[in-house]
Amino acid sequence: MDNKTILLTGGGTAGHVSLNQALIPELKNLGFHVEYIGSKDGIENELIRESFPSVPYHAISSGKLRRYFSTKNFSDPFRVGAGLMQAVNIIRKTKPVAIFSKGGFVSVPVAMAGRMMSVPVIIHESDVTPGLANKIALPFADHIFTVFKETLAHVPSNKSTCTGSLIRSELMKGSAEKGQEICPFDNELPVLMVMGGSQGSAMINSAVRDNLERLLEGFNIIHLCGKGNSIVELNVHVNYRQFEYVTHKLPHLLHMTDFVVSRAGSNSIFEFLALKKPMLLVPLSLQKSRGDQILNANLFEKQGFAHVVEEEELSADRLMEELARLQADKDQLVEAMTRAESPITAAKMAKLVASHTK
Repeated sequence: MDNKTILLTGGGTAGHVSLNQALIPELKNLGFHVEYIGSKDGIENELIRESFPSVPYHAISSGKLRRYFSTKNFSDPFRVGAGLMQAVNIIRKTKPVAIFSKGGFVSVPVAMAGRMMSVPVIIHESDVTPGLANKIALPFADHIFTVFKETLAHVPSNKSTCTGSLIRSELMKGSAEKGQEICPFDNELPVLMVMGGSQGSAMINSAVRDNLERLLEGFNIIHLCGKGNSIVELNVHVNYRQFEYVTHKLPHLLHMTDFVVSRAGSNSIFEFLALKKPMLLVPLSLQKSRGDQILNANLFEKQGFAHVVEEEELSADRLMEELARLQADKDQLVEAMTRAESPITAAKMAKLVASHTK
């Protein structure tokens, strides 16, 4: 292979970037030259540049696709149009053999440009039903990979494959001992990790902090609270450690974790599943999302992998009740997770992507 180029795209949240992060080294191992198209201000800019400084990063204009009224709905189509022209120019220069899209607003003009330039476009959908960006991009795709079998009912069957979840190899290499060096708790209490997604969750943060004294009687707590959401005064608690966001430390922190409270983004919950961590999921409500996390959480609950509490029902007292139930059902949950299908490796996923190049 003479160093053929694959363009990756996806952004807006960490979930739209993490799979691409897992694929980059494996695509390079297959002999591909990898470049990335993202937005200027999205989290993907920081994550890709930090993790892969040698990977060329192209920032394009990106508009947000909203399901609600906003005055920006009138200006954002022009940003998407500008992003489309920028993506076309990038494709002309890089001459890729394929475009792999993980979704998010920035991926739409890239997928459109790929179809216009006769470059194979491969889309990956992590949720049960396609997100708005992927839904718009589906007609431009040559192939679609899904995580859930149920998703196949929502995408063109003649060009879709369910691969199952992909787990980053770094995750499985995490070390509980290294986690304990990062969070040197001085007791034998179980470790509870609280996650609200890359942007944090005000509701989950409040339920934990309003209840902190009681929670700390039974748990050491690792709280991933989201950027700008840390409270310095809470650092006086020796068995409470808060981080606004973690990247390279996360595998180690997860390996030392006994229980998880989290949103129900697909990438995160499959990582908990792979590590067999009993989880209490608090999916984003319909008022704040299209309901994808609710579907993800309900499927995990149905399979016995998780307990679920609706966001509207979450309170300090309800959190204590659900955590007690999670502890009581730990063995049952772990047993169900042990029977789950094994995730696909990044190396195998990279080969599948390579099979759809031109």
